Amino acid sequence: MRIDVNSDLAEGFGRWSLGDDAALLTTVTSANVACGSHAGDPSILRRTCERAAVEGVALGAQVSYRDLAGFGRRFIDMDPAELTNDVLYQLGALSAFARVAGTEVTYVKPHGALYNAIVDHREQAVAVVEAVRRYDDRLAVLGLPGSYWLELSERAGLPVFREAFADRAYTRRGTLVPRANRAPCSKSPRRSTDGACAWRGGGRSRPRTGR
Repeated sequence: MRIDVNSDLAEGFGRWSLGDDAALLTTVTSANVACGSHAGDPSILRRTCERAAVEGVALGAQVSYRDLAGFGRRFIDMDPAELTNDVLYQLGALSAFARVAGTEVTYVKPHGALYNAIVDHREQAVAVVEAVRRYDDRLAVLGLPGSYWLELSERAGLPVFREAFADRAYTRRGTLVPRANRAPCSKSPRRSTDGACAWRGGGRSRPRTGR
């Protein structure tokens, strides 16, 4: 079994930075790159694409709500057509920098509140799928198993990949524990490693309650 290890990158803005992207790009096999709506400015996007090309890391567009102030973690009740246009805009931006770097965007993974919304919000899931399909129906999509996002992408003929989080807590429904709740993430490298091994072996993540 081949496991793809991905991480969110390019999440700084201007002089503010978040995480050690250069180090992560020597570790991961694919990078979920912010596209400017929740984080990431043009210089950061270009630098990330260039470094990913050197390291042979696959590029994914981490599209989001237009919410720099909230880091894309606030739900926005958008008109579906507007959401489709926002996603198209982000795909175009990242693809331009990828092309200049001699590489390409190969998949799409929504970020934050949008990622969580399109698990159950059919209308918004349709809008994001429509953007990907119209932009390039060869793009793969990455998301939570059981979500409208993956179900509708599959129906649209898009390549689908189901992901699991090594460091996030899950509810009994199999959705991510909201970040506003207590202990939504594990801060223990050992527990995160154990979680990844459980998924790889076909196991399931236990709910945060332990039941």
